[in-house]
This record gives sequence, structure tokens and C-alpha cells, in this order.
Amino acid sequence: MTRLTHEWIPDRHLGVAATLSHADDLIGQIGDLLFDYQTQADGVVTLRELPTGSVSRTEVVRVAPIPRKVSLLVADALVALRAALEHALFAEVDFVEGGQLDERAAKLVEVPASDTYTNFEKWVRKRAKNGPPSLRAGSELVRRIQGLQPFQRTSEPSIHPLARLTLHTNHAKHRTPAITAVRLVAMYRDDQLPRSVRDLPARPEEPIRVGDVIAETPLGTEVPVTLFPSVGINRPGTDRWPVLMTELDEISWWVRTQAVPRLITGGDPPEPALPTRYEISVGQEDERAAIASGSKISAPERHKQRLGAATSRPGLVGLIGQIEGAPSVADITAWAEQLTDEEVLERMSRLRMTFTYQPEMLLRNAEVVAGLRDEVQAFSFDTDSVDLDHPIA
Repeated sequence: MTRLTHEWIPDRHLGVAATLSHADDLIGQIGDLLFDYQTQADGVVTLRELPTGSVSRTEVVRVAPIPRKVSLLVADALVALRAALEHALFAEVDFVEGGQLDERAAKLVEVPASDTYTNFEKWVRKRAKNGPPSLRAGSELVRRIQGLQPFQRTSEPSIHPLARLTLHTNHAKHRTPAITAVRLVAMYRDDQLPRSVRDLPARPEEPIRVGDVIAETPLGTEVPVTLFPSVGINRPGTDRWPVLMTELDEISWWVRTQAVPRLITGGDPPEPALPTRYEISVGQEDERAAIASGSKISAPERHKQRLGAATSRPGLVGLIGQIEGAPSVADITAWAEQLTDEEVLERMSRLRMTFTYQPEMLLRNAEVVAGLRDEVQAFSFDTDSVDLDHPIA
């Protein structure tokens, strides 16, 4: 007898896995738009130097407009994630009630987001009269729902993933789509290279606007700077602007790996975990097999890899082109372009950043770059061989 895959998921919940896959697909579309936006030739932010007295101020003169579709897709993705929770709960209630839910009781089936235990008790009491028995005080489903509530986070329940999800979706449904803006996440002077972006001082969590002054230097001094602009999302009713893809990543991860499994099983999330996405654009003869073969890499992770690789490719070309016996820039570029994003990042990870003169580290990096040079030469030789085997008539 064939063993079922993801046995912990009853058939009644297979549709929830599809909803989560749809949400990841929407986030992937957001990532595609943001990648094109963040890698545009003219840059996201344009600066100018403005002499003022004895200093020169670096002023923002242009912020590239964010495509409208980003906000619309963000709203769609968050609504899909909330729908996954609601669908999971409704399927469980309907199952426990033996498929006998009347319309009045069905309208009271919802996932609350209570910031205090008192508010959660009020929610439960409202189901005492007309709600389904499975959502009344002391029931197993109420216990499961209670474990997911924002008040379980004793410090700042407002930033609990369920609280954020509810905040965003209520705003998107009743007021406006997600509000996004460009943020300057970090910046550093090129003559003061940091050990890591994490070592840079935190910048204000707020949009960057035309006219903002982001740096001052003595007049006549040229100090190139490196900027890390990103797209932030406003948490409605607050002055918080977290990085958009980070917000989506944290909420989607919680819904997929914690909330949905706990609603379904009532215990710790079992293995194997639900995939981030699987093929839902075609009909599946075996839904469980399709889920089992789904991806484990989320759309935000893919976006992060893609941006990292886009930054690293020119870096690889520059490093290899500087050493003795380097192939032509055209050959190095062709080699770098045919690498996948994962392959580019893996090759960059072989190098170790050094901030002081460390002979062993420098020697090791030189050996790594020489190995990459040899890889380019082998690639170029193979490419030339193919061309010779298939000459143009």
C-alpha cells in the first residue's frame, strides 16, 4: 500500500496548501517588480551636492516612483494569507460539526486577533449563544486558536504576525491598498568600509523624500557613498516602515509553518512542513504528490538571492579581471552571466572579507580567485570548442 505524503494534512485541508502556494506566487510577482525597480539603470535615488557655507550637503533630488501594482499585489498576498487561516479554521469547524453548520453559526466562524486575554474571552462569549459548539469556551478548537493570539507575545503584541496580518488586511479591504515608499535602510562612506551592513548605525524607519539631506562633508571634499535603498511598507496607524519583503516573509512564514499546522493538528508543527509553493496552475491527479514535490524556498528568499547575485556578478568579473593571466572581460562576463543566482552566491561565499592585513587570508582569497579564473578559462575553451564543432555555413 502506498504511503500517503504529508499524512498530517487531512484531505479537507489540501485546499489550504493551494492557497498558501498562491500567496507565495503573489509575493514572487512582487519580488519580480521590486527587482526590476531596484536594479534600474538610473538607480532608485538620485543625489546632488549642495554647497552651504563651509559644508557640502548631499541632497535627494529624485526618488523613482514605485509601480502601483506593487501595492495591489501586496494587498492580494496578505488577503490570501489571511484566507488560508480562515479556511483552515472553517474546515475544522465544519468537520467537527459533522457538516451540519447552519448559516447563523457559520457567520461566527473566524480567526480573531486579540491583543489581550480579556478581548479573547469577549470573542469566545459572543459565540456562546449562536456560535457552533466547537467554538465555545473550553473546546479544543478554542484552545488551538488561543495559542495563536497576539497576546501570547507578552512584549509588544502589536508586532505579533497575526496582529500585523490583521492590521494590513483590514486596511487594504476597507481603506486603501498597502502603502509603500522608498526607505534608505543603510549607507556608508566608501572610505570607511564596514565589516558588515549589520555594523552600520540604524537609520530612521521612514520614507526618503526629495529634499532630504542624507550627509554633510567639508566643502571641497569628495566622499563617495554607498546607499542601500529599499521599499518599505507602512503598518497602518503607526509610523513604522519595515522593509516590505521582510514583512511579507515574516508573516507568510508564520502562517505556513506555525498557524496553519497548529490549527490543523492542535500540536507542534509536524514534519514534513508544507512547501512554500507547488504547481497549482494545472489540475493534479495526485495532489499530495504535487505538494510533496513543492519548493522549500520562499519567494522572499528567492528575491534576496536574486538581488545578491545581481550585485555579486559585477564583483566577480572585477575580481577575476585584476589577477595575472585573467581572461578577457567579455569572457569573464559571459561565464558570470550563465551562472545561476545560487552558483554566483556560492562562489562569492568562498571569499573571506578581510579588514586588516592578514597574510593567510589574503593568500587564501588569491587562491580562490585563481581557481575562478581557471573556471572561466575552461568555460571559454568549452564554448569555443562548441563553436568550432558547429561552424557557420
